[in-house]
Amino acid sequence: MRKGLLASVLVLLLLGGCFSDPPDQPAPQPSPDLTAPPRAVAINPGPFQAGPFAPPKRGAYFGAWIKPDQLTHVGRVAAVGTLEQQMGRRLDFINTYRRFEQMMGTSSDQAFLDDDSSLMISWATGDNRSILAGEHDELIRKQAVAIREIKKPVMLRMRWEMDRPNLRATMWSGEDYIAAWRYVRKIFRDEGTTNVSWVWCPTAEGFIRGDAPAFYPGDDQVDWTCVDVYAGFEFQPIGQLMGPFLQWAAQRPKPIVIGEFGVAKAWGSDARADWMKDAIRTFKANKQIKAVAYFESDPEGNGPNQQFQLTGDKRAFRALLRLAKDPYFNP
Repeated sequence: MRKGLLASVLVLLLLGGCFSDPPDQPAPQPSPDLTAPPRAVAINPGPFQAGPFAPPKRGAYFGAWIKPDQLTHVGRVAAVGTLEQQMGRRLDFINTYRRFEQMMGTSSDQAFLDDDSSLMISWATGDNRSILAGEHDELIRKQAVAIREIKKPVMLRMRWEMDRPNLRATMWSGEDYIAAWRYVRKIFRDEGTTNVSWVWCPTAEGFIRGDAPAFYPGDDQVDWTCVDVYAGFEFQPIGQLMGPFLQWAAQRPKPIVIGEFGVAKAWGSDARADWMKDAIRTFKANKQIKAVAYFESDPEGNGPNQQFQLTGDKRAFRALLRLAKDPYFNP
């Protein structure tokens, strides 16, 4: 009898093991509430110390980065023109990217300026310690002169997302980044380049981690504060994703530009549209946000969690059109 009882217990244990939930199976995450009123955190009414690129008195500028089919001057202009035609409006400013050695003031830059758009140049400067050693002085001077020759106010994001862990090998530390920022600004000043508003732009994740503020050069060095924020691998309301940044920025006498924002294809058309609607309400509730730039791009080699292009997704693109046609974003 004892042998039979033991056998029965073993059978029950085996059956229980077969039908129990896998121990490492994550619990399903609840869908975020995208209908709740957004928090009004950054509500500083100004006036702001914003440099030559002045924020609008009411509302916010609307801009974008639009990845062209070909990274040529003609391709850049065509990509912007196509999106503007689809939206039925001109972009207030164009976000454009440059490697350290890629010159500013290109023919496509001039075409955007001639069309009454402004520029936000995202400049991928190099190793901070090599900058401080004077190894790039000639290049920096040439770039300063090129921007000076634009003769219109420009937003310059010097090494945006400097807080990313994968950039630590060239950023070294917050102290090194701040010293390099001041070094580059001095060269621009020495060259008489006075048409730049200096934009400091870390990631929303850097504020969640708590390490982004260590890279801040100071109120005397920064004209606009900025953040890049995405619903990529985590689908949460934009106000939650950039909440720690907004709390920090609310204490600075600076206007805010959302340098890049986007919602990934992975979440589906309905969720993307709802996220965009919530973004519009969040921007309007935080009136210190004076400019926003959508990241209209599907970077090559990235999976669906890092694909943000809205054109081609009818419902999501309609939400972008709501932003584009809203009088608040047509100051």
